[in-house]
Amino acid sequence: MSQDTEHVKCLIIGSGPAGYTAAIYAARADLKPVLYTGMIAGGQLTQTTDVENFPGYPQGIMGPEMMDDFRKQAERFGTDIRFGYVSSVDFSSLPHKVVVDEVKTITADTVIISTGASAKWLGLESEQKYNGFGVSACAVCDGFFFRGQDVAIVGAGDTAAEEATYLAKLCRKVYMLIRRDEFRASKAMVTRVQNTANIEILYNTETKEILGNQQGVNGIAIYNNKTGQDSVLEVTGFFVAIGHHPNTDIFKGIIDMDETGYIQTKPGTTQTNVEGVFCCGDAQDNIYRQAVTAAGTGCMAALDAERYLAAKEAEEVMAHL
Repeated sequence: MSQDTEHVKCLIIGSGPAGYTAAIYAARADLKPVLYTGMIAGGQLTQTTDVENFPGYPQGIMGPEMMDDFRKQAERFGTDIRFGYVSSVDFSSLPHKVVVDEVKTITADTVIISTGASAKWLGLESEQKYNGFGVSACAVCDGFFFRGQDVAIVGAGDTAAEEATYLAKLCRKVYMLIRRDEFRASKAMVTRVQNTANIEILYNTETKEILGNQQGVNGIAIYNNKTGQDSVLEVTGFFVAIGHHPNTDIFKGIIDMDETGYIQTKPGTTQTNVEGVFCCGDAQDNIYRQAVTAAGTGCMAALDAERYLAAKEAEEVMAHL
């Protein structure tokens, strides 16, 4: 094999609760897993603050700290964790071939996909123009920079509600823009938003344009989609919390997916349509999308990979008898 090619028993693509849990179980099963973190080591939880609903943390824990604990536990059992991203895959034959950072080829007997999901954007040109200069998809990451200022957040789900209440602790005023006439968030989260004095909820409201100058954002042009009335909000920060899309583009045409790109697994398993390839976490879950469910499927993926390899080894033994 060339210097740029390496063979592994179990390759895990992506970190986060799913990837790290898969690594813990795979390492304990002596699969000697190699895990590539992707561009955000630790996944979405590294961009959150308090995680209060993961069992075993009665006082809650900071997302980055929790992912650091996951990583250390995976390494303790011998997982080879590497920073890098998978740029292409070839699952047409065994072992599977994966190219990392466009230069290194890994051949793997089993592959566990745990690439997670990423934030969606509205699609406005001005959104990208001011990204990092007043526009953000992570209130927890960037809210500090808007302390004492007026900001707006777009979204109607639990994440938007959670981020709005987080921003309200830092900012003077938070406008919450909701496209429809109701929330999609849970009742508990809606109640929390409604009981926060400096959050103003604007229903039936859409963003036309983000306004700004060389210093960054200074306002947003909005309109009411029921009355057609236009107006401008003077804000210095604009946060987008409208959901996520799965990070599965490199598997299109190879792995079975639904119409939005979530990988489809065989019911009750993490097995994909490709032999020896398994998927766990938010890359295959558009319903629950919780840290604890991601970790659960990570465990499943490692067990499925272990059983697959054991069955293959048994077949080879029988073939030589």
